[in-house]
Amino acid sequence: MKKFRLLLFMVMALLFGATQQTMADGTFVGDRTDFRDETIYFAMTTRFYDGDPQNNVYCWDGIKNINDPEWRGDFRGLIDKLDYIKALGFTAVWITPIVENGSGLDYHGYHAMDFSKIDHRYVSKESTDADADVAFQELIDEVHKRGMKLILDIVLQHTGNFGENYLCKMFKKDYTQDLGDINASMIPMTVSKGGALPDEYPDMKPADQYGTRLAMMKNSDFTNRDIHNYWHHKAWFDWDDPSRWWGQIAGDCVDLNTEHPTVTNYLVECYSRFIKMGIDGFRIDTAGHIPRLSFNKMFLPQFIEAANSAEAKAKRGDTPFFMYGEVCARSMEVIYRGDNYNCSPCYYTWKESKDYEWTMDPKTWDAVEAIPTEKEGSQDFFTVQGHPNWESCLQSGIDDKGHAESILRKSNNALLNGNDYHTPDYKDFSGLNVIDFAMHWNFNSAQGAFGVHGQDNLYNDATYNVVYVDSHDYAPDSNYRFTGTQDTWAENLSLMFTFRGIPCIYYGSEVEFQKGCPIDKGAVEALKNTGRAYFGGYIEGDVTVNDFADWTNATGNMKSTLTYPLARHIQRLNKIRAAVPALRKGQYSTDGCSGKMSFKRRYVDANTDSYVLVTISGSSTFTNILNGRYVDAITGEEVNVTNNTLTATCSGKGNMRVYVLDTDKTKAPGKVGEDGKYLYNATSVDQAWETWADETMPEETWTEKPVGGGGSGGSEREEPAEVTEPAMEEGEQAIFLEHESWNPASVWVWNDTKNFTGGTWPGQSMTYLGNNVYKWTYTGEGEIPADALIIFSNKGNEQVPGRDQSGFKFVNGGYYTVNGYVKTIEAVSDEARVSVSPNGGEFTETISVTVKANANCTSAWYKIGNGAETQITGSTTFTLGEDMAAGESVTVSWSATGAKGTNTGSAKFTKVEKPVDITVYYDNSVTKWQTVNIHHWGTPSATNWPGVPMKKISETMWEFTIPAETVGIIFNNGNGDQTNDIKTILPNHIYKGTGNRGWEDLGENPATGIGSVAAPSKGGVTYYNLMGMEVKKPAHGVYIVKRGNKMTKVYLK
Repeated sequence: MKKFRLLLFMVMALLFGATQQTMADGTFVGDRTDFRDETIYFAMTTRFYDGDPQNNVYCWDGIKNINDPEWRGDFRGLIDKLDYIKALGFTAVWITPIVENGSGLDYHGYHAMDFSKIDHRYVSKESTDADADVAFQELIDEVHKRGMKLILDIVLQHTGNFGENYLCKMFKKDYTQDLGDINASMIPMTVSKGGALPDEYPDMKPADQYGTRLAMMKNSDFTNRDIHNYWHHKAWFDWDDPSRWWGQIAGDCVDLNTEHPTVTNYLVECYSRFIKMGIDGFRIDTAGHIPRLSFNKMFLPQFIEAANSAEAKAKRGDTPFFMYGEVCARSMEVIYRGDNYNCSPCYYTWKESKDYEWTMDPKTWDAVEAIPTEKEGSQDFFTVQGHPNWESCLQSGIDDKGHAESILRKSNNALLNGNDYHTPDYKDFSGLNVIDFAMHWNFNSAQGAFGVHGQDNLYNDATYNVVYVDSHDYAPDSNYRFTGTQDTWAENLSLMFTFRGIPCIYYGSEVEFQKGCPIDKGAVEALKNTGRAYFGGYIEGDVTVNDFADWTNATGNMKSTLTYPLARHIQRLNKIRAAVPALRKGQYSTDGCSGKMSFKRRYVDANTDSYVLVTISGSSTFTNILNGRYVDAITGEEVNVTNNTLTATCSGKGNMRVYVLDTDKTKAPGKVGEDGKYLYNATSVDQAWETWADETMPEETWTEKPVGGGGSGGSEREEPAEVTEPAMEEGEQAIFLEHESWNPASVWVWNDTKNFTGGTWPGQSMTYLGNNVYKWTYTGEGEIPADALIIFSNKGNEQVPGRDQSGFKFVNGGYYTVNGYVKTIEAVSDEARVSVSPNGGEFTETISVTVKANANCTSAWYKIGNGAETQITGSTTFTLGEDMAAGESVTVSWSATGAKGTNTGSAKFTKVEKPVDITVYYDNSVTKWQTVNIHHWGTPSATNWPGVPMKKISETMWEFTIPAETVGIIFNNGNGDQTNDIKTILPNHIYKGTGNRGWEDLGENPATGIGSVAAPSKGGVTYYNLMGMEVKKPAHGVYIVKRGNKMTKVYLK
């Protein structure tokens, strides 16, 4: 441990200024000594630019993405457009994860199935592992050639749900096959093949396959399968307390045991090779779902050691390595929702305040058996107990829970002492910086974002915070790409590029790309309609780059993009920031700054003394400042200050004044850049801009999606020489499907006790009759019962009903479409018969019945109950139920005579009470979704996934009324999070989401029949639980309240 501490101290000296950047670009004043000198452009690689259309690949769950392959951008596309990024003035590029992925929508890179290799889809299907390494090395080298840096997004917290090649081998990806077809490209590695999956896995239904995979990692079938404890096995967690360190945050994000040295050493080894290839930094995904103690004990010391190796430093040009984590905190406050310090980004910038027991011996884990139970709650921790590392993390969670002043760590590293810069104290710095979620969440206005600086002392050094407005996950307090006006964008950018922190822009923000679109809707929306749309059309063309934000000869759509007003604004801001070291690395103060957004900053080192005054979107008087000659970088105005006071006059949203002091070491740069729409002297300047000459999202360049959705097959369907009309024979058990494009089609028919289609997914093939109609006939023994269900599929990635739904109800002779049952095809016979449709059953109110004599009849009749016989000629329709009471039954009898004799039959109809629609409630107190949808099925009014929005009736409660005959429901947020199927649906019951698809039935909502109060009253009131025991501090739930002599049952929201 002493060795690690010494190493960390040495590397902190490296990270914070002990070395000088070897490259010195003309744009920059002062040396680029650490990552605060950079500005970051965030590109989602697969959606940025398509450098090689031959490697485009669809995802098997991306059914909405027609002619727009999810895997579209690539390493070549990044290389091709590095000059564009540099022309904007950005010095660093952050790209999404590159390791081999496996999931139905894995184009983003966050669902790893092999951390040790690069996904070939970034290069080509024909690539070897070595080819992929060479291609990535070329990207790194091309970045460095331009004096830029490359940040790699990495995932430590989870794998996808298809296992991991080293930790639990379940699949092998076959790159020679259609990678958009799960059955063709994902080869199951069963036990007999040396893998972890059971040998019967290929014969399971998809839902059972998912459960089997999950059980291998999380012991979710209550059996100890993950015997080495490479994953966490805790089932439920809360988002707002340390239990979130232990839980599976999504179906495709299975949480690794980050306290296990076998796991962490493997991850460090895999990612360290990228450090040695020359990567300049890591953005660490889902860092807030890993205990800080695990970072401080396991990851950070090892990454720092790898970054400090001679090989890695030589590849980077001896520049500092930078790490920042995504500690997701959708909160306006620096302390997460004003509550738990240890769920807050600032918390992760610190070392531990005490020493906790820890062991690096992997064998100690084999004696631990962690198996969840059905009744486990979010605050039950028995599945993460029994090992010293887990116990230490749990204790740290207790020690630093809440926000008592005694546990808050504080620093003045970001703050000036008056006008004086002081040497920062990094002895307690963890080595991990963070994304500034408090500013991010407040960026609906620049002033709101600026307002969070009052708690900057909670970070070890807030000048290293990475600051952005929106990203691939969120916008300010929203799941939609930033919807603010253009001048609001400009004002946000003016703050980001001059105030403390490292500015970052998400691809396309420079032209307000996909403004107002949902950022990510998973499989339920085409990517072209979301914030992850393909951007390449906007940057077709070329440009000659002289330096950062200094370019000429732009052509095509790229010229229009580079000259867009916000893009020009960004370029000038990048130039100003590069010209003033204090704007990059300076400590700051708002003392003596009268403007609403005004501050002073200063940075001093052996070669630099940079001091600057900034006011944004308004005037400001600066008092008690340094005397001397100031020059405004916006207007070029010179002011000689002799009385320690300067008044800066400024108007216009997003406009600024940036007065830079001439010092002996660092001269003021003068006016930087040209006046434009948002940065100007007296009047806004409309710079020339022409809209994009060519299509920005041209369909003719999009790779065509294979017919059949990428399934096995997918060939063009040929019509038979002779079309066969749908027909049934006497005694036949068969069903029909009408589908306009599938080829082939298959069917899966089952109930709780038997599978009627062979038991191997996707079931049995259907026969194509022509005219878009398929038929399947049951050839097994016995009768298919009424409780059987059906799933149709294309033997590939498409099925109806969807994966999150139950099957259609089996009706013999049933004719189905993608929306379900349409009609019944009656059997053909040479006997004289009468068909009754429907053939009996229960009904409400009234029912129309059609009786039809077939062509073999010479005479036929029917009668209702004991009524008279009525002759049938052709067909007759009548109504039952008008004179019947609920509970009464009536039999429709018939007789048919033909050449082969007389046949008789009957159908019994029973009138029942009309079901009352069911109101159900969803308790959102744990899941905290922004919106709650309900998807229901089994009735004519069934919804399409993801359903319809529920009505919010309180802070945590949502309601919706569904048909009484509803078969099943799923609650979801429309953005990938959902509950499992709920098949037992009771009126007025509250269903509480518990995370990780879990739910529990809280019973009937007492608010539907008893009093409901928002909070406990005070004075003269006593609360009791339902067992009659007094409760001193009642919280959310049902209670009996006594007021004087009156007793009332209430529901506390």
